[in-house]
Amino acid sequence: MKAYVIQKYNKKNGLTLVEMPEPVLNEDEVLVEVFAAGVNLLDSKIKNGDFKLILPYKLPLILGHDVAGKVVKVGTQVKKFKVGDEVYSRPADFRIGTFAEQIVINQNDLALKPKNISMEEAASIPLVGLTAYQALVELANLKKGQKVFIQAGSGGVGSFAIQLAKHLGATVATTTSSSNFELVKSLGADIVIDYRTENFETILKDYDLVLHSQDAKTLNKSLNILKPGGKLISISGPPDPKFAEEIAAPWFIKLILRYLSFRVRKKANQLKVSFVFLFMRAEGQQLSQISGLINSGYIRPIVDKVFPFEKTNEALAYVESGRAKGKAVIKVR
Repeated sequence: MKAYVIQKYNKKNGLTLVEMPEPVLNEDEVLVEVFAAGVNLLDSKIKNGDFKLILPYKLPLILGHDVAGKVVKVGTQVKKFKVGDEVYSRPADFRIGTFAEQIVINQNDLALKPKNISMEEAASIPLVGLTAYQALVELANLKKGQKVFIQAGSGGVGSFAIQLAKHLGATVATTTSSSNFELVKSLGADIVIDYRTENFETILKDYDLVLHSQDAKTLNKSLNILKPGGKLISISGPPDPKFAEEIAAPWFIKLILRYLSFRVRKKANQLKVSFVFLFMRAEGQQLSQISGLINSGYIRPIVDKVFPFEKTNEALAYVESGRAKGKAVIKVR
């Protein structure tokens, strides 16, 4: 099969198209024919080597974290899926590789594709959808009437999180450029702030939750808009000691992560708010819940551009540029 791989960690060079053997299927796994693959900033960060301390992949590595496709083979212990099912997934860490014609996925990381959207739209959902779900539902338990600040509302995670937060009954504030105001308002944003000309720190006050996806400066400002007891969930770092425990990091990595997050954890304690780092995980059951929300019309995918498989490197460069509204997707088949 054809696949795009990282030969070595490098910020300058793109992925390499190679021929790979068909994946070997274990008894609890499903072989999926890839129709479309979503592209994420995480793909770029892994290619650049930014995560090699906490995600020590063996190279060469097939890249890609989002997939939509059809089941072509199932393991002997697979009960949830059958050949011909249309499915989508964010494969587990160390089992990624959606920039390929086929991929093997554990049945617990897989869900049936929503019926009312295309393969390309479905491929845009898993990573950003699970990130938003795990932040707003699992970690924050966001409730009706609460106030949430979602940064970068026109991006992949932001565009999904706004819709989910509104479905949960929250008041939503977000940042974006003026050219994207209508988009984020159509998704449900109540307060829209132009990050280029306005300072959200002077506009927002007494928020219950911040979903942080930007830089360290924005992180510090975001802590100040929370009310006592509020929570900041960061998907862009710094990783905290709890995350180090979750990934069973070696002692020196734990020490590094404790140091990197020391200042923000100290400030959060002083403000009587909490700081949590989220590195989303594969979760087929939660993805099924997301399918229900999409099938019911509560959430719609936001796809900016669809690239052909042979232009995978261009798709990755487009995501790296920060210009994407919603998601960029690769059409494999």
